[in-house]
This record gives sequence, C-alpha cells and structure tokens, in this order.
Amino acid sequence: MVASLVLSFTDYDLVRAPRVVGAQNYRDLVTDPRLLTAMRNTVIYTVLHVPLAMLLALGLAMVLNRLARGQGFFRTLVYLPVMTPPVAIGAMFLLLLNGRTGLVNEVLSWIGVTGPAWTTDPAWIKPGLVLMSVWTVGGTAVIYLAALKDVPAQLHEAATLDGANAWQRFRNVTLPMISGTVYFTLIVNTIASLQSFTEVYTMYFGNAATASSSGDAALLYAVYLFQQAFQFLHMGYASAMAWLLFLVILLITIVQVRVARRRVYYEGG
Repeated sequence: MVASLVLSFTDYDLVRAPRVVGAQNYRDLVTDPRLLTAMRNTVIYTVLHVPLAMLLALGLAMVLNRLARGQGFFRTLVYLPVMTPPVAIGAMFLLLLNGRTGLVNEVLSWIGVTGPAWTTDPAWIKPGLVLMSVWTVGGTAVIYLAALKDVPAQLHEAATLDGANAWQRFRNVTLPMISGTVYFTLIVNTIASLQSFTEVYTMYFGNAATASSSGDAALLYAVYLFQQAFQFLHMGYASAMAWLLFLVILLITIVQVRVARRRVYYEGG
C-alpha cells in the first residue's frame, strides 16, 4: 500500500524509472470521462446486486432452515457454486446469456417472453452482470443459515401465542435477532461489488469480439484500473485510481457503520 501511494504521485510505465509528477494523476482522475463511466457503472451494479443477493440469500437460508431432513445435502448444494472458479463463471454466463443461443433466453421463450441481448445491448449488460452475480449467493446464504439457527425458538413460540402471524414473527423476531449478520453481509457484499473484476473481465474484455460489442457498458472500476496498469502501462495513474477506490470504500463503510449501528441488535449488548 505504501508503494502504491508513492507510485500514485509518479509517471511509471514499468519499463523506465518512475518520474515524480506530483498530484497530476489525481487531477487527471477528475477529467477522465472513462473513469467517470466506470465509476457510474460500478455504482449501478452495486446498487442492483447487493440488495438482490442479500434477499435471495436470506430466502434460501430460511428454506434450508425449515428442512427437517437432508439439510446438510442441500446446504452443500447451495454452497457448491461458490467453489466455481471466477473465470469459469464468466465463460459459462457468456454462453448462458447469449442473446440468440443462450439457455436463459431459451427458457424465457418457453413462457412466451422474448429475451433481450444480454451481452450486447448496453441497457441489459448490467442486469446480466447482476444475474451472473447471484450464482455465488450460496456463501451469504450459509452465513444467514448459521444466524437463523441461533434465534431462540422460545421467542417464536411466545410470538405465536401472542397471535403473531408468519410475517410479524419474521419482522419482529427473526430480523432483529439476525440484524448483526445482515449488517455484516451488507458491508462485505458492498465492498466485494465495488471491486468486481474477474467474471466481468472474462465475459467482456477477454477477447476482442465481446469487448467491441459491449462498449463501455460493462466497464467496471476494477476493470478500468487493470487496463490502465497492465494494458496501457500507466502504473502511476492506476495507483491513484486504487487509492481513490480505497477512499470511496472507506467512506461508504463509515456511513454504513454509523447508519446501521442504531438498527443492529447484539444479544447481551
């Protein structure tokens, strides 16, 4: 981190020795239109992905928690996609989301829906990335399942005796008791989304055909940082980008900590 901070004040191409340029890289960040595009794409992706991933993971965890038999098997089944290498996920979804021959559009056609061009239409590229991201939602689901198992059964029994229905029990008993876990996954998933790289790079920037068809609609911040560092050899500028991302993540995390702290319940706290 210290080395990248020093490099962020230099012009360095990995071949010649670094040349000090002061704050020029940081001034260039403000006027770089592709950086602003990458930042906007990343924010949109994060806003779409984080709530959806958390809701799906919580739903899966609640289903698993209600299973009387085979819970270990289904828990493993839900978690297995997390073990898939990110490059393989990107390649797989490039095929699944193909607008003409992809399985997703094929399934949609069974119910009379014409699927969009997920990988070429700029309006559908980010929703396609979000759809791909839920493939690994099992990791968050397992965390939620562990939290659900720690909710005391007597609290649900008392709420039921008081006439609470299923939604009221979830809202007033389950959700407060697992709020610490929800808070943790909110922060972790937000940080991970802001740094998304491998799957997106594999899908849209791994070969010239997909890169040209997607334009800048799939250009996330980490992808553009990688391009600046290892494709254009602007290591000083890429270091400045890395520090900007670090500061943005730090600021967002501080806001989340201060806002969510009042709504999180810790037993015995």
